[in-house]
Amino acid sequence: MSILKLTTRTAASLAATVCLLSMSATAGSLLVTNKGDHTLTIIDPASGRQIANIDEQGVTGHELIASPDGKTAYVPIYGNSGVGKPGTDGTHMVVIDLEKHEVTGSVDFGGGVRPHCPMFGPKDGLLYVTTELRKTITIIDPKTLKIVGTIPTGQPESHMLAISHDGTRGYTANVGPGTVSVLDMVHRKTLRIIPISKETQRISVSPDDKLVFTSDQRAPRLAVIDAKTMKVAHWVALPGTGYGSAPTQDGRWLVLAVPPANVVAVVDLKTMKVAHTVAVPKAPQEVLLSPDGKTAYVSCDSSHTVAAISTSDWKVEKLIPAGRGVDGLAWSNGI
Repeated sequence: MSILKLTTRTAASLAATVCLLSMSATAGSLLVTNKGDHTLTIIDPASGRQIANIDEQGVTGHELIASPDGKTAYVPIYGNSGVGKPGTDGTHMVVIDLEKHEVTGSVDFGGGVRPHCPMFGPKDGLLYVTTELRKTITIIDPKTLKIVGTIPTGQPESHMLAISHDGTRGYTANVGPGTVSVLDMVHRKTLRIIPISKETQRISVSPDDKLVFTSDQRAPRLAVIDAKTMKVAHWVALPGTGYGSAPTQDGRWLVLAVPPANVVAVVDLKTMKVAHTVAVPKAPQEVLLSPDGKTAYVSCDSSHTVAAISTSDWKVEKLIPAGRGVDGLAWSNGI
């Protein structure tokens, strides 16, 4: 009897241990790029511990994306300048093995193009990268690392890219022109150029693909574009000029970094008003929602930290140390 009880208890304990290990293994990792250090940092989001700092071998990577299997990261090497400013023009994108913690490949764009924002097509598995100086999106086969096509944006400084969840539409924020290009991702052409303001930055798409969000950089307001009409449908007043944004999975909220105010604004997409503001360290840049939607991660550039915000009560849960000039964020489910 006692042996049976012990065996049962041991089995239960082992099952619980296996369950915890499985949960840990599938929880994933937070990936960040550090402009000042020219590194990619892998972070355990639960503990905030840095697992690895990987030299990107280039000056400098601003943005990144993880492969669908979570084992590889792609980091375009933009150059040493800001968008539209004098400086070097990046020519390539590095490929990083997240298990080996090293650069294992590269994509050469054949000249200075200032590659910036990489995105995976949700349906075709191809990799799309903004190539600013060519006014294009460059299309790459991630299996061969070969360039397989381009999509014209019709505008200079096409800095950031968002792709609809059905994979049919793309949207670029064209900084200096202050416009958004609407792209036909299937036929690889520009559908429309939407005027927004004198200067715009960053872009995201609602989960139902009906709304597109970008921020005016000359006035504290958010443009909400109707994807069907391809026109600005709403303006949302902000506590400062907005920057990176991400909608929650239920489509209720837009989480938006507001660098001048050192806050994150939470926009209620039903009322089109800011419902909450969350104080964060200096210079918030990019926003990434965890796969379960429970946490919003916000890179805080000059503070060398990532703020983890609970989406249930809109409070900062923890501040995670990162590198100098932390900027781009991505999630890996594979490590």
